[in-house]
Amino acid sequence: MQKSHLKSHEPMHTMKTIYNPAVAGFSLFLGATLCMHANAHDYQVGELTVKHPYALPTEAGLNHGAVFIKKIQNLGKISDQLVAARTPIARKMEIHDLKSDGHVTTMRSINAIHLSPGGEVSVAKGNPNGYHLMLLDLKQPLRDGDSFVVWLTFKNAGEVEVDVSVDAPKSLEKPEK
Repeated sequence: MQKSHLKSHEPMHTMKTIYNPAVAGFSLFLGATLCMHANAHDYQVGELTVKHPYALPTEAGLNHGAVFIKKIQNLGKISDQLVAARTPIARKMEIHDLKSDGHVTTMRSINAIHLSPGGEVSVAKGNPNGYHLMLLDLKQPLRDGDSFVVWLTFKNAGEVEVDVSVDAPKSLEKPEK
């Protein structure tokens, strides 16, 4: 019997454990559900859901990087916009897109990413619009397994703090759905 850290003057009683397959199955299901939820890496602000913010490790010698978000869902009935982002690990963060014109691709800072009512926008690596959150003048390299905080500011929903995980690519990057 395990020693209790609670002080009591009453005698300890032993309990008989009875195995119940239904209870064991439910416990396994509950544990798996909680693990899936913990790994989901989703955040809610107002009617918006921010799904899985992440960054890739930086290459040696570079002092910039990018944050990606699998998708941002607007479950509301009014449009919103991602208008700013900030983090303590970089001097500045900017919202960027990539535009291709023939064989030339240009990256530029944009004012916002529009979120239509009932819609979703991909900010994942390789997304069709090239959306990403640029980290400028990093204070330290981003290494696989690291994480850091970012505050996302939406025009209507307000600000949400998210934890960004740094993940090495598992395979050649394809746009995430």
